[in-house]
Amino acid sequence: MIKNILFDLGGVVMPIDPEEAVKRFTALGLKNANRMLNSYTQSGYIGDLEEGKITDEEFRQILSKEVGKSLTWEECQWAWLGYRIEVPQRNLDMLKKLKAEGYRLILLSNTNAFMQQWAETDFDGNGGSISDYFDAMYRSYECKMMKPSDVFFMHVLRTEKIIPSETLFLDDGPRNVAAASEMGIFTYCPKNGEDWTEKIYDYLKE
Repeated sequence: MIKNILFDLGGVVMPIDPEEAVKRFTALGLKNANRMLNSYTQSGYIGDLEEGKITDEEFRQILSKEVGKSLTWEECQWAWLGYRIEVPQRNLDMLKKLKAEGYRLILLSNTNAFMQQWAETDFDGNGGSISDYFDAMYRSYECKMMKPSDVFFMHVLRTEKIIPSETLFLDDGPRNVAAASEMGIFTYCPKNGEDWTEKIYDYLKE
């Protein structure tokens, strides 16, 4: 019986727009933005930011040097928020419904401080925080681990004291889902922006 649901943020709870993110970083002066930005696993200093190897301030300094001008923290956040598409009300409603039904909801996301500052202050468009919708959150830049590393999944399982056979993981990244599946976690891989709110019950019944 499924008791715990792990949710990816970008692509599942919140649809993402990678093309807009590339446009915004390009507008800041980053010449190879389309090569450096990846919707699932970042690399280089962008990956270092999301893995917590560098701080958001260090990222701002590196990006400023890369584009040849001093960027503000707000300009960096503006570029990152290019990924964001408004969180569908149906998703917000379903998260509340699942919590009310007794499932433990856990966020498991490759993300960074620029995105999470927004998520903590206006996640639902009404001034609500992302923490209002989840029982626990594991964010890559804080945990200093990234999906699809099995170490990240094991960290969540051990910290939460949950077992794989009672856990469902939703992520739009095939590699992330495959890694979780290998650990015995039940998985569902909806496409970016797909309405998963009804189909999820097919997986919860298994």
